[in-house]
Amino acid sequence: MTAEPFAPPSAADHLARLIEYSETLHAHPETAWQEHRAARWTAELLAESGFSVTTGYLGFPTAVHASYGSGSRRVGFIVEYDALPGLGHACGHNLIAAMSAGAAIALRPWARELDLRIDVIGTPAEEGGGGKIEMLDAGAFTDLDLALMAHPGPVDAPRAEPYAVAHDHVRFVGRSAHAAAYPHEGRNANDAFVVAQVALGLLRQQLPPGTRVHGIQTVGGEAPNAIPCVTEGRWYTRAETLAELEPLHRRVRQCFEAGALATDTVLDFTPESQPYSEFRTDERALEIYMRHALALGRSFDAPVEHQTMNRASTDLGNVSQHVPAIHPYIGLGSFPVSNHQPEFAAVCVGEAADRVIADGATLLARTAHEYFS
Repeated sequence: MTAEPFAPPSAADHLARLIEYSETLHAHPETAWQEHRAARWTAELLAESGFSVTTGYLGFPTAVHASYGSGSRRVGFIVEYDALPGLGHACGHNLIAAMSAGAAIALRPWARELDLRIDVIGTPAEEGGGGKIEMLDAGAFTDLDLALMAHPGPVDAPRAEPYAVAHDHVRFVGRSAHAAAYPHEGRNANDAFVVAQVALGLLRQQLPPGTRVHGIQTVGGEAPNAIPCVTEGRWYTRAETLAELEPLHRRVRQCFEAGALATDTVLDFTPESQPYSEFRTDERALEIYMRHALALGRSFDAPVEHQTMNRASTDLGNVSQHVPAIHPYIGLGSFPVSNHQPEFAAVCVGEAADRVIADGATLLARTAHEYFS
């Protein structure tokens, strides 16, 4: 296939295959670190399109690397394909995968002209697992000249402004006892969680602006007449930057320590991943993306309060501290339906989703094309 010099990259020629790929991912959601079929389908799509493909990339079983061209400059399109527990693809990672893979395929005819090597990097475990951070530590992104991906949301929001975030697993261990006959023999692990959540509720008055503290209790006991021996939960702490996150995270941990102290239980407070960073945007690449998006008929005039998906934390933030990057949000026109709702999973297939794939893949390809021209 030879590109016409006057014709900008477009995903139109391979849109049907991209939609099929996206819908297959959507129909078979896999959670963090378990994306075995998604990784295989991604590898197959890119191999069909002439890319050299490596599976199990850098020792990560569900990571994929694909490349085309041998230029001295490297552009990376970032694929995500993990789903949410219980919600499937309610964050639209099936669309991310199709947009990034589609952009790389659309850009392929320009690789030699632009002195490019086009990389596609399939990354596991964005939803709390920090897959990109581990891959970054292993050297996956550090020699890229630009990293790009687009994320679906209810409306278009070009600039990513994610919170830095710490993800923690919380576990209290006490001692079981009969709740009526021998309650004094027990050490109530559920009470420890209650005390911790009360402390967190009181802490909220002193939370700095631009912070978030939230989580769930996943294990709360087995029977009402048995004092719970073990309780567990997952807790997220968010702040504007990693520097601001550190002291807040310490105070959140102290709330859980208070629960253990008050109930004479043992606390295990364990990070689920390395903290996600704030985002550093490559301004030139973002300006190019926005200009092409407007030319394609997209709009950035949604009310600010509708655009707040751009505050969602992402492990691409850590990559952006080392590599020029953009992470725009591309709208499905679904507001007030938004990410991490079952209804959002439903709109990640169908007519609106197909347009997002077509526009997103085309825009990422055109951004890279102009950036390296």
